[in-house]
Amino acid sequence: MGARTAMITGMLMPTDARLLTLAQWMSPSFPVGAFAYSHGLEWAVQSGQIISSSDVHDWLTDLLRHGAGNSDAVFLSAAYRGLEPVEQIDALALAMAPSKERRTEAILQGEAFAATVRDVWGHDIPASTLAVVVGAAARQQGLPLTDVISLFLHAFASNQVSAAIRLVPLGQTDGQRILADVASLCVELAETAAGATLDDIGPACFLGDIASMNHETQYSKLFRS
Repeated sequence: MGARTAMITGMLMPTDARLLTLAQWMSPSFPVGAFAYSHGLEWAVQSGQIISSSDVHDWLTDLLRHGAGNSDAVFLSAAYRGLEPVEQIDALALAMAPSKERRTEAILQGEAFAATVRDVWGHDIPASTLAVVVGAAARQQGLPLTDVISLFLHAFASNQVSAAIRLVPLGQTDGQRILADVASLCVELAETAAGATLDDIGPACFLGDIASMNHETQYSKLFRS
């Protein structure tokens, strides 16, 4: 009876509250306004660059491996590990924004995130770009770095898929297939970024950058970037 009770008790052990906090931070309900941004995807759809589920998959994996996903993962890691003062990391992140709208996206989401973690968790984080704020806040909260980066990247992917569902259009099931497929990539990139330095940043996702530039002057649009 004692062994059986121990087994049941082990099965019912509560989930680590830190991971629940991280899930809350990366939730679509967290008030950073992520739903308002398409990261240039809207122009790519409008111009006929993306017309199918496979196109969305390729767009997303390229952004994660070679674009903002990879760069932001390293910025987050650098802020978490204190490789440089937060202000210097943020300045580099801003300098590498390829367009006005992408810069605005990073700043406004970062300001909103910083304000919320200050008001709810009491962390005094200087307002900066989103990836840098998340890294600094996660360090203060004692969240595991690799998990933070993994969920940060997955949240980014989820927002792209959500935009694609409305724009392509893409079916809900196809969207979930894409998210399930890139989950392992998010973990892979997180493990690499957790030990990376700022010298490892070298984005090369040129269509994504061009899309964000063209989106600024797109006549009719649903999203801000």
